[in-house]
Amino acid sequence: MMFTTVLRPALLAASRSPRVEKTVTGMTSTRKVVRRFVAGETEEQAATVTEALLASGRYASIDYLGEDTTDIERARATVSHYLSLLETFGELPGSAGAVRPLEVSLKLSALGQSLPRDGHAIALEHAHKICTAASAAGVWVTVDAEDHTTTDSTLSVVRALREDFPWVGTVLQAYLLRTEGDCRDMAGPGSRIRLCKGAYREPAGVAYPDRDEVDASYLRCLDILMNGQGYPMVATHDPVMLEAAARYIRAVPGNDLEVRREPDRFEFQMLYGIRDEEQRRLVAEGAHLRTYVPYGDQWYGYFMRRLAERPANLAFFLRSFGPGARR
Repeated sequence: MMFTTVLRPALLAASRSPRVEKTVTGMTSTRKVVRRFVAGETEEQAATVTEALLASGRYASIDYLGEDTTDIERARATVSHYLSLLETFGELPGSAGAVRPLEVSLKLSALGQSLPRDGHAIALEHAHKICTAASAAGVWVTVDAEDHTTTDSTLSVVRALREDFPWVGTVLQAYLLRTEGDCRDMAGPGSRIRLCKGAYREPAGVAYPDRDEVDASYLRCLDILMNGQGYPMVATHDPVMLEAAARYIRAVPGNDLEVRREPDRFEFQMLYGIRDEEQRRLVAEGAHLRTYVPYGDQWYGYFMRRLAERPANLAFFLRSFGPGARR
């Protein structure tokens, strides 16, 4: 209870604090823990991790970390980095099937969405350029969700991108009150929706404050997507949610659901560095499993949100400050 009511809100607030960022990123011991959740700071390191995931039978979604960009040149540099990454991806093993094993994840605020003038249009232009390169490389693109203030702009960009790239995916967060409606609106033929619980600090009135309410919302949204015409991407480490998704593809004693999905018509998604054994188990059982692989030197916000997700993540971080830890 203390983690949910006190520590988690404090960590999420700290994820947007420049002062705390300076302190945390300056600690030598922090970087040791970061390596558990972040696949390095360079494109080469990300490619090495990606190759290993593909060899294990998993798919990969790669995110070049960065957000809340208010400098146009930095946004352009992010685009250039993705274009270079996609060129590298063109040399990795592909697939002739309907599911693309490689994907890049984009945060629109890193592409200029947060710029004070024309941010929405600039982010759309930059995302379109990345999608064009991804299409040529045989790679999917999914547009990440950020805090609720960006949702309308983000979904508008996704709709515009889908006019030229109907395979573009997006992320919907179950803790937002609006998400059930967004699931219905966005889950048409050919759509790809990544459903997650949500990882930002949101005000009352836009998000469910209680964990049980978030879980209930996730299950309702999952049902909408599994009964829809798209390709659901079930992003969770929660055993209850994993089992709920599995009910749609196999018979369970007492299950009142019909078998509605073949295993190749949706996928599970998990984060790099979290529940690796479970990831391998799902793959061994024949499920599609995609690992979300973040990398880059702008890791602070992502790292703090991972600490805020699970008590075990925070405990792992705090243990690094035990005897012998260096700062």
